[in-house]
Amino acid sequence: MPLAVLDPPAVAAPPPVTADAGDRPVGEITRGRSVAGHVLLVVLSLFAVFPIYWMYATSLRRPEDVLGTSPVPWPLSPLSYDYVWHVIPIAKMLFNTFLVAASSSVVQLLVALLAAYAFVAWTFPGRNLVYLLFVGAWLVPFQVTMIPNYVYLSQLGLLNALAGVVVPTVCSTMAVMLLRQHLQAFPKELLDAARMDGRSSWLTLWTVVVPNLRPALASLTIMLFISAWNDYFWPALVLQRTDSVLQIGVRSFLSAEGDNWGAVMAASGIACLPIFALYLVLQRQVMDAFVRSGLR
Repeated sequence: MPLAVLDPPAVAAPPPVTADAGDRPVGEITRGRSVAGHVLLVVLSLFAVFPIYWMYATSLRRPEDVLGTSPVPWPLSPLSYDYVWHVIPIAKMLFNTFLVAASSSVVQLLVALLAAYAFVAWTFPGRNLVYLLFVGAWLVPFQVTMIPNYVYLSQLGLLNALAGVVVPTVCSTMAVMLLRQHLQAFPKELLDAARMDGRSSWLTLWTVVVPNLRPALASLTIMLFISAWNDYFWPALVLQRTDSVLQIGVRSFLSAEGDNWGAVMAASGIACLPIFALYLVLQRQVMDAFVRSGLR
């Protein structure tokens, strides 16, 4: 009896795939997120730049319009800048402020570089304990060390002197910590090769380590310089003269008799110009430092 050939069971066809209205291609989603991120950055940038714009806008208003709320200062008037230039020795104060900020940042950078290099390149008893002491010193507020530093400067005869502003700031714990983090990612093979080549530790630091740390050193220099440039309380306490540094000169336009906001904004605008120039010069190094900080 012939066997009947059975047909294979029919397989149900899968239901047709319908495109969901919420589904979008990956490229379109990525572009959308990129556009949203750029819009957010633009908005945040406007919020960050607006106070600077308002400072310069107020400084360019006429004296009778200095408290106006118009976003565009018109007609423009340089009277506030002329008043500042003739009332306070702005050129001398700019030079003194630059001298203090540059000296403080250079000394802090040198001390931090040597300390961070010692913490990373050498192994000595108590290394971790010494580093913890550095971190502990960073946590001590300035108000605690202010009076001892003032008494010490008085004993040294450095009150009312620019050196008195610089001496207590020769060591920056934050700078030591940042450079130590960068040096920990430095290839140890290069240090070993320099030692095998017969280079001393001092020569290895300046010929091998420093050339590879230029972006980090540039960004740290800007941070230290801006911090020293904007410092007001300590120079006001040590110098006690209104014609010493620019921050104290700006404060001189605010008095009990009345506040000259046009002069304050003009002097503040002049004080910001060296910072802008420094950032423009070292902008590429700062960007490289942020990029390399993520490469470990």
